[in-house]
Amino acid sequence: MGLRAELGTLDRSQWSAVIASFLGWTLDAFDFFLMVFMIDAIATEFHSDHAAVFTGVTLTLAARPFGALFFGWLAEKYGRRPILMIDVALFSVFEFASAFAPSLVVLLIVRTLFGFAMGGEWGLGASLVMESIPPKTRGIISGLLQEGYAAGYLLASVAFYFLFDAIGWRGMFMIGIAPALLVMVIRIWVKESPSFEASRHVERPNPLTLLAKHWKTSLYVVVLMTAFNFFSHGTQDLYPQFLKTQHHFDTHTVGLLTAIMNVGAITGGILFGALSDRFSRRWAIIGAALLALPMIPLWAFSHSAAMLAVGGFLIQVAVQGAWGIVPAHLNELAPAGTRGIFPGFAYQAGNFIASINARWQSGIAEKTSYAHALALVAGVTAVVLAVWTFVGPERKGAELE
Repeated sequence: MGLRAELGTLDRSQWSAVIASFLGWTLDAFDFFLMVFMIDAIATEFHSDHAAVFTGVTLTLAARPFGALFFGWLAEKYGRRPILMIDVALFSVFEFASAFAPSLVVLLIVRTLFGFAMGGEWGLGASLVMESIPPKTRGIISGLLQEGYAAGYLLASVAFYFLFDAIGWRGMFMIGIAPALLVMVIRIWVKESPSFEASRHVERPNPLTLLAKHWKTSLYVVVLMTAFNFFSHGTQDLYPQFLKTQHHFDTHTVGLLTAIMNVGAITGGILFGALSDRFSRRWAIIGAALLALPMIPLWAFSHSAAMLAVGGFLIQVAVQGAWGIVPAHLNELAPAGTRGIFPGFAYQAGNFIASINARWQSGIAEKTSYAHALALVAGVTAVVLAVWTFVGPERKGAELE
């Protein structure tokens, strides 16, 4: 059966779960990346340097695994759907609250709370969808889900392009309350995971105990997700600052180039997700990661806006091409009874370790250049990711009982 026919087998309930989870990650990423665009403005208002403001990005990432554990544990006990609604509402509120921070210290505290709430969304949405759809559609749907992240970055770049000069950084955070509307969509149209419903009344072992029991798999996946997070954050978080500081582009040019970059990300995620259904999760990740290497000179060291746009598009086809396979791959590797907590925690634990990237990479940029800092992280992590994926397991098509 062809891919189109396979997707045609999804019913309304399954598509509702896919759409809601995609939108959840889109709006989650939208809220996160608003901060990335406003480093200059926040530093100016609070009379601080860029590195101190980038601490907000670091704290957001560092808080996410704790949120993934907390909300994942609740999801194993009470279901994916109700906890997902609570989680989306919380991170929307903390994003809105960021607009009213009277000092940099308060802003950093609020961004930490935002990261805690943000940490639960990805794992809950991914497990809800992967437990609801046929195995043969996991790769393409995985790519679609993961590129909600790129779509959120794209929306943030569009908002920056059209709104920042008019409403400033506080106004930008205020529009971050929009994801709260998604709670109503989940409440009305999304059903609980069939796997959770089937075992709702079965006595379950403590998911934290199961994680400890399967510590080798857990450790492997945490290292894998550390490489993945250096790969994505190392090519995305400093990109707007690279365009503003090193190339002195204005707001509109920065917003446009970032938007083009994220179109490449969406293209890559869906393309390689589909390829992983046809061939292999492992080899699709390896191929995408290695594809990034020849793109680095064009992406980091071009001088014209046009060539930077081409480089940004192509590097994100590779980066998010690899990432597009992650939701399916992690849910298939998760031990039974842990899918509410395992994929999200492994993902966010990798984020925790990689949370040093923004501050570390900006430090390298100040000593050399943003181009060298971006190229170094992208090149090293592409190779590490390919090697670690090669030596690891694959369970494509595993039953998610």
